Amino acid sequence: QVQLVESGGGLVQPGGSLTLSCVASGFTFSNQRMYWVRQAPGKGLEWVSDIYMGAAINYNIAVKGRFTISRDNAKNTLYLQMNNLEPEDTGVYYCARDRRGRDRGQGTQVTVSS
Repeated sequence: QVQLVESGGGLVQPGGSLTLSCVASGFTFSNQRMYWVRQAPGKGLEWVSDIYMGAAINYNIAVKGRFTISRDNAKNTLYLQMNNLEPEDTGVYYCARDRRGRDRGQGTQVTVSS
């Protein structure tokens, strides 16, 4: 069955960096557009970024210029490099197979706080 396993979250100070990873299995990863979505405390799921075939990439305006999405199809792994993190980036980050995050992993917590 489809599995998406995120890792790499943690506590970081404002301005810091983190890299999230998501290992996928149970489907043909290389053919799938992949997404990062997040959920801030008390709020709904928010689309962050997506990537298809390594070239077609989109970012939420809130993270554009600070986050970089990438993928390694040989390793069935999706990444999210997050730089210059802000307290507003705090939340649970999920990789997903759809923009709304209905088919997502268990998530990894990112907390940006001084």
